[in-house]
Amino acid sequence: MEVTTEPPREEQAPPRRRRITSIEVLCALLVVAILAQSWLQDVLDVPALRTGSTVFVAVCVQALPFLVLGVLISGAIAAFVPARVLRKVLPRNTSAAVGVAGLAGVALPGCECASVPVARRLIGQGVAPAAALTFLLAAPAVNPVVLVATAVAFPGKPEMVLARFLGSLATAVVMGLLWARWGKLDWIVRRALERMPDAEGGRWRVFAETARTDLVESGGFLVLGALISAALGVLVPQSWFDVLGGQLVLGVLVMAVLAVVLALCSEADAFVAASLTALPLLPKLVFLVVGPAVDVKLFALHAGTFGRRFAVRFAPVTFVVAVCCAVAVGAVLIGGAR
Repeated sequence: MEVTTEPPREEQAPPRRRRITSIEVLCALLVVAILAQSWLQDVLDVPALRTGSTVFVAVCVQALPFLVLGVLISGAIAAFVPARVLRKVLPRNTSAAVGVAGLAGVALPGCECASVPVARRLIGQGVAPAAALTFLLAAPAVNPVVLVATAVAFPGKPEMVLARFLGSLATAVVMGLLWARWGKLDWIVRRALERMPDAEGGRWRVFAETARTDLVESGGFLVLGALISAALGVLVPQSWFDVLGGQLVLGVLVMAVLAVVLALCSEADAFVAASLTALPLLPKLVFLVVGPAVDVKLFALHAGTFGRRFAVRFAPVTFVVAVCCAVAVGAVLIGGAR
């Protein structure tokens, strides 16, 4: 009796489910928006929504050019600046490197969004994290563009320009020294170095890949921060500022908190502070020093770039240091002037 064996059947792989990409979702939303344009106009014709959308667009429009500038500088550092050059420029002593990094912020005209990818790239090139974080805080607050904008917003008050420069520089240096003393490398370096672009393929390819990666990662968190800023900006009534005119301590605290939640660009926040004529100069100075150092969009950017463990430690300490530095400098240079 013959026994016949059937050839083994080839196992068929289960059909792969097609994934819907973000581009397809965007196209679908655009089609729905076009077809339901008249209905959406009626639904969204609400003053609060118009104000919120204006704030959202303003934050994105103000910050995006400088974010692009930051990622281009980040790509240039990765592609064209060898790590040994950076290590030679900065002193080996950490405290001295922190001071040099703080003064180096004068050379980069940009906002706080631009300094985040640059600081990440500096860490990737072997720069001490304390020096990179000092640069991150100093660059958006002490560069010439911000100082000129402050002088234009406060005509005839050069003490405000000097106070903002000294308060912001002191905040950056103090935070750098604190990080050098108590910061831990595993809070920041591991996240800052992961998903780094491949260094092969030529310098221009490294430049393009680095800039693209940083722009995609930072841009998403910028949009998230702008949404939070827009929502909170609608919820803060203008009439509240009139009540704070005669209460200096409360005014300082409120302006510090508003600097965090409003998340304005460092090139534009001076004009917002100057428009609050009921407040003395000291609360306005606190607003100008705290804003570029820590706000909701920066917290999102820091969490996405360096990790949540870093952000939840760095943000509250930076807030306290910025308020203290602003009050100390303001008490000497401007006092209770208006």
